[in-house]
Amino acid sequence: MKKKILLTGSNGFIGKNIKESFLNDKYELITPSSKELNLIDTDCVDNYFKDKTFYAVLHAGTKPGHRNAKDPTNLFYSNVRMFMNLERHKDKYEKFINFGSGAVYDVSKDNFNVKETDIFKNFGKDDHSYCKYVVQKLINNLDGFVDLNIFGIFGKYEDWEIRFISNAICKAMYNLPITLRQNRRFSYLFVEDLMPILDYFIENDAKYKSYNVTPDGFVELKQMAEIVKELSGKDIPINIANEGYGLNYTGCNERLKSEIADLHFTKTEDSVSELINYYETIKNKIDIRLLLSDK
Repeated sequence: MKKKILLTGSNGFIGKNIKESFLNDKYELITPSSKELNLIDTDCVDNYFKDKTFYAVLHAGTKPGHRNAKDPTNLFYSNVRMFMNLERHKDKYEKFINFGSGAVYDVSKDNFNVKETDIFKNFGKDDHSYCKYVVQKLINNLDGFVDLNIFGIFGKYEDWEIRFISNAICKAMYNLPITLRQNRRFSYLFVEDLMPILDYFIENDAKYKSYNVTPDGFVELKQMAEIVKELSGKDIPINIANEGYGLNYTGCNERLKSEIADLHFTKTEDSVSELINYYETIKNKIDIRLLLSDK
């Protein structure tokens, strides 16, 4: 029998990609809507788990606070409550894989090639960083729980209005300039490369409580814009509003690679090329008016 996996946030960017990956064939993915499982509502979560058990929970559900979020208020309360509403039913599953963030290191700091041993050295002031800090503190004392720190992730279904790589691709499709506020270094992960990592932690017991889920090295935003420009075949400008570099947002993946011996990451040019092909198929759904100004 296939292992039964509860996936929260299944209609989000990462969730949609998980549902289309090999994980959906290998496991029995249970993907309730927010109406079926309102993670903020304790009574709703309690009722949902009354007659259900799972092998593992993939917790990708979140209340976003990004520039395009409909309601960026109460982020800390909402996201910690979601986690705790699931945690209180830990007797109903064996494993809990949390989709964490590099924000656990505090996004207001310069994070260059940070390691898991650096976690908790800084205490994030914004709700997003603080939430990730608190959840990872809790996970450290929970059997069967693991936190995956994702610094930057891209692929189809992400919000092309604000997410840099998809935004750059869509602008190039319409012969618009690629714009960025300032050059920065990121540990960008292609979303498809996340799937075998999730598969590993479903099938194996984690040796640690926290892992940086990042590719080898890093990429600069300017470099990524140049890759998009070249692969798109468009003679368009790349406009950078501010000189120099913004804060680094990169993590070291030594711990992850030491545990998953055959870990593979898609070459940046190949992942961008694949994403360009995807947007070409849905070009009629991209509203050029939403690309004319940056949020």
